[in-house]
Amino acid sequence: MESVSALIDARIKELGDWRGKTLAKVREIVHQADPEILEEWKWMGTPVWSHGGIVCTGETYKNVVKMTFAKGAALKDPSGLFNSSLEGNVRRAIDIQEGDKLDEAALKDLIRAAVALNLKGKSKPKPRRASSKQVKGHGFSRADSSRE
Repeated sequence: MESVSALIDARIKELGDWRGKTLAKVREIVHQADPEILEEWKWMGTPVWSHGGIVCTGETYKNVVKMTFAKGAALKDPSGLFNSSLEGNVRRAIDIQEGDKLDEAALKDLIRAAVALNLKGKSKPKPRRASSKQVKGHGFSRADSSRE
């Protein structure tokens, strides 16, 4: 079985045009932003970058390379990189067309923010302190203690 990295390399080579170069550049930026990011291959041939959950995908179409951020709607985008899927409640995307210049610093910030959001959701919940009305060792209040 081919490695995910080899599959993405093959996709870039197979495209052989500006889309392949753009996908390679996006991949490079993703890894620079987060060296711990994992590459995955999902949905019958889509590169996916994950850290604590999906960060973004690298889809290729005839006229665009699309970076879809799984939780993009929850991210601040002060540079205005998101230009697609703006009506969604969860995802946001960046459509990169031939000749577009990427704002690498802003894209790295967005990737780091997406990773931070994923990791924030993975933190262990703090143990809740028992209410003063709860009877120790039981899950009910004193008013319910007649059930003992």
